[in-house]
Amino acid sequence: MTLSLFDQFQSPVFQGIPLIALAIALPWALYPTSTGRWMANRLLTAQTWFLNRFTNHLFLPMNTPGHKWAGLFAPLMVFLLTMNVLGLLPYTFTPTTQLSLNMGLAFPLWLATVIVGFRTQPAHALAHVLPEGTPTPLIPVLIIIESISLLIRPIALGVRLTANLTAGHLLMQLIGTAAFVLMPSMTTVALLTMGLLLLLTLLEIAVAMIQAYVFVLLVSLYLQENV
Repeated sequence: MTLSLFDQFQSPVFQGIPLIALAIALPWALYPTSTGRWMANRLLTAQTWFLNRFTNHLFLPMNTPGHKWAGLFAPLMVFLLTMNVLGLLPYTFTPTTQLSLNMGLAFPLWLATVIVGFRTQPAHALAHVLPEGTPTPLIPVLIIIESISLLIRPIALGVRLTANLTAGHLLMQLIGTAAFVLMPSMTTVALLTMGLLLLLTLLEIAVAMIQAYVFVLLVSLYLQENV
């Protein structure tokens, strides 16, 4: 029983070929592409409005040099949001429940922000390691602590996204299994459990959207410190 709970997090395989690459690439086909018409359809208009609002909200407090990252953060938000929400559908696979994928996204983005900081303003980037006015005996300890806190950022990014999605999926499967088992003997309790499962599903949709936004927001905050 314990093993079956985690089967949903295994990458699907067909004829020995992992299908995680297909699961990552397929959702992009769901979004409409812009056309040469003067008037776009409602779906394309809503998509454009969402991207514009998100980009403006994300980059409003950021300095002008950081605005060039808008072309990266907006598709990243759409990518994570699509992966998280589509993974809640039956008989689907959620690539963002894999820690390897999330770390593969978090570490390069974090490293890019650090490299930008050391390249554009090295003195300001090094100032984060040692706060101003630190007593001399505490300098080595604070340098070690601040360095560890800097290096742990990508790990926190990847683990946060993985843990939130994995916990939600496991809880939904546990409640769904309980409702299925209780249906023959305790119909009333099973119906109440199904109602709880419906509420939990709505909550998980909100969590999937929020976690995608939090991931991109934290990366933008790291960038804001270095531009």
